[in-house]
Amino acid sequence: MERSGRMKKTQRLEPDFALILVTLLLLALGLIMVFSASYIIAEETRGDPYFFLRRQALWVALGLMGMYIMSRVQYWQLRKFSLFLLLINFVLLTLVFTGVGTDLGTEARRWIGIGSFTLQPSEFSKLAFVIFTAAFMSSRSVRIQKFWSSSFIPLALAGIAFIFILQQPDLGTALVLVAGTAIIILLAGMPLKQAALLSLAALPPMIYLTFKEEYRMKRLLSFLDPWADPVDTGYQIIQSLYALGPGHIFGVGLGRSRQKLYYLPEPQNDFIFAVIGEELGFVGAVAVLLLFFIFTWRGLKIALMAPDTFGSLLAAGITAMITVQALVNIAVVTGSIPVTGINLPFISAGGSSVFFTLAGVGILLNISRHAQK
Repeated sequence: MERSGRMKKTQRLEPDFALILVTLLLLALGLIMVFSASYIIAEETRGDPYFFLRRQALWVALGLMGMYIMSRVQYWQLRKFSLFLLLINFVLLTLVFTGVGTDLGTEARRWIGIGSFTLQPSEFSKLAFVIFTAAFMSSRSVRIQKFWSSSFIPLALAGIAFIFILQQPDLGTALVLVAGTAIIILLAGMPLKQAALLSLAALPPMIYLTFKEEYRMKRLLSFLDPWADPVDTGYQIIQSLYALGPGHIFGVGLGRSRQKLYYLPEPQNDFIFAVIGEELGFVGAVAVLLLFFIFTWRGLKIALMAPDTFGSLLAAGITAMITVQALVNIAVVTGSIPVTGINLPFISAGGSSVFFTLAGVGILLNISRHAQK
């Protein structure tokens, strides 16, 4: 890419309509499926069948407001605040391990709680790192051939964030953050030789992290043969496959899933795609994949049409981050990779996720308004 800090001549356009439409369709499907997957459990555990739906609808409304605001903020202004956003990111990640950190009744300490309000800093981290890495790699002073003064800096910072998020523990989000950062650096022109050497250097620590914790090693082994331990490490994969199997072509019908009844863990969150496959069948599952394909296509087109390097890398990074997360979630649910906790963008229940994802979409929409003439 041409490394220029100047804006190329652009024409002011309307925001990308296809991107807006596919985003709204994914959000609408998400609200429907969150209610379908959770209303029975919500009734029995919360005394309100609409508990998860109300909460998700509130976050979707806030996220749409954030998307609109970010679509009106000129994207190149974000370059000025990239380092500040990165500093906020590390402050929030540190606060998770202090008195304001909370586990929300789970085994993972991933949230900051203030009264009834909770925030998941790792979701903010993904967006902050995309903005910082795009700003850093598009700087005129950066020479991509000089690894230690260019690619090494965002990768090292991403590695520190990786360690913070891994301690929560949240391996899935940590991997998505590093993957998104690496994709931006590759698109900025990182030499293939450097990329190959870096990949080889990353293998030993990844192997170490896999076998350091017993539960990670068990998850890996259960992925290879989940039926070897069907009541413990292989339970999640098996229940997910039991949900997908009966769906056939058109599904068992909306709201009629059996696996969501205390069989699937987190049916409204990490494994919501399994409920989609069971209730809406192969057709519903393919429709979700098609919507994410269109989203990726429009995002990459916006990146190609961006008037400057920063806008191009920023659009590509946001698109890659969302797409990689969707692919990882679907791969986990279908038993294609070992289980790691990560939600499905736009669709899974989760306030911080939907808010910061929609904020990223807002940035994409703003970039789309400044296409090359």
